[in-house]
Amino acid sequence: MNNNRPETRLATRLSFVAAGFAMACWAPLVPYAKQAVGVDEAGLGLLLLCLGGGSIMAMPLTGWLAAKVGSKPLILGGGLGLVLLLPFLVLAHSAPLLALALLAFGASLGTLDVAMNIHAVEVERDSSKPMMSGFHAMFSIGGFAGAGSVTLLLAAGVTPVAAALFGSALTLAALLVAWPRLLLARAGEAMPFALPRGIVLLLAVLAGLTFLVEGAVLDWGALLVTARGLLDPAQGGVGYMLFAGAMTLGRLTGDRIVARFGGRPVLTASGIVAILGIALLLVSPVTAIALSGFVLIGLGAANIVPVLFSLAGRQTAMPPALAIAAVTTIGYAGILLGPAVLGFVAHRFDLVVAFTLLALLLAAIPLSAGIVTRAKS
Repeated sequence: MNNNRPETRLATRLSFVAAGFAMACWAPLVPYAKQAVGVDEAGLGLLLLCLGGGSIMAMPLTGWLAAKVGSKPLILGGGLGLVLLLPFLVLAHSAPLLALALLAFGASLGTLDVAMNIHAVEVERDSSKPMMSGFHAMFSIGGFAGAGSVTLLLAAGVTPVAAALFGSALTLAALLVAWPRLLLARAGEAMPFALPRGIVLLLAVLAGLTFLVEGAVLDWGALLVTARGLLDPAQGGVGYMLFAGAMTLGRLTGDRIVARFGGRPVLTASGIVAILGIALLLVSPVTAIALSGFVLIGLGAANIVPVLFSLAGRQTAMPPALAIAAVTTIGYAGILLGPAVLGFVAHRFDLVVAFTLLALLLAAIPLSAGIVTRAKS
């Protein structure tokens, strides 16, 4: 049976949109959650570790469960978890309660992320052309819409709880439309998680650094622009909205760009553009110019991970399935655990120093582009 049908493509896209939307709704709410529980940057960093820890724990388990029961129930279960838990992220008025909510929210996000990618692989397998970048673009579209809509609601005077409930309602709507159209895609034979080795280890590290950039913008971007006095707290989500919009544009055009120029030039240019974006964000005293840094970061980060995943699928150091699973899990540790580390750096110094460190780490992408595109093992 052909899995690449209009209804299955729609269900896959809606799953990615729902994940990106629900996750991005959290970005403008971070300053309010921080204020509600009364923690400093280091305390927020510890709380964000709960979000990352929940996801990292759920991802390997989801891969195993998908081999048993298929991706459909896991997409629905993870998605419904996000729907139910998003309001609790702003309703929690103590650090322990917020920690529990973030742990469960992260587990739901990790479950949905792995399951929807398994579903996407099944749909793409019956296609004559690549589709993964397009599916991931839907995640970015969801992120743009989530951050943008919640930011607009907060700026209009809507309470954080009401804004979170709005985000949950739209996420639920997307899941309900996707539900009857989802495949019961299975991950194949259940296999244990394998630590990356050889070139796969470098690919995993680079993926982790790239995801760390996205996690930093998600969790700390609003606080950075408000701390610098560039925007009011109610407008703090504008940065992530610009980042997500630029990443969406980059991913929608990514397949054609990589086909024309090749992986090495794309990795090199993408890393440099993202670094320049961070520099603009940190040094410009003009709000419009500083915010354009978010655009450059989004454009730069957009196609790094798709190229790295393609390289993981072609290398010979490990079986491709195990290599992609390892790169995915360790890569996503960057977006989920990395921001917590940035929180400790911000507490010891400040957010400007933390983002400067991020730019220095990101230099590994263009410096390693030649190595990862030449290597096969």
